[in-house]
Amino acid sequence: MKFGSPYGIITLTDERKAHIFSFHPDVIRCLPFFAGTLANPDITAISAHDPTVVICYRFIARRKKYLALVIKNSSRPFVLTAYLARKPKQDIL
Repeated sequence: MKFGSPYGIITLTDERKAHIFSFHPDVIRCLPFFAGTLANPDITAISAHDPTVVICYRFIARRKKYLALVIKNSSRPFVLTAYLARKPKQDIL
């Protein structure tokens, strides 16, 4: 799957999708929100551990949580993982 974003075209590989669905099954129902979250995130943060990793957040009102999409921003950006969070991380852009 491919999504447009301010960071270019983001790829979600089958391997990463399987990882997300296996380790974060609560995100399965949020798949329809991936495109909007990447195209126009509510909040964006840089990882404290890796400056090439960006976390895009969108508040999902029905769940009362943030959908967090973790992106590796390289020459070919891709989704590392996704999860639901009560609040965004601290290093907000």
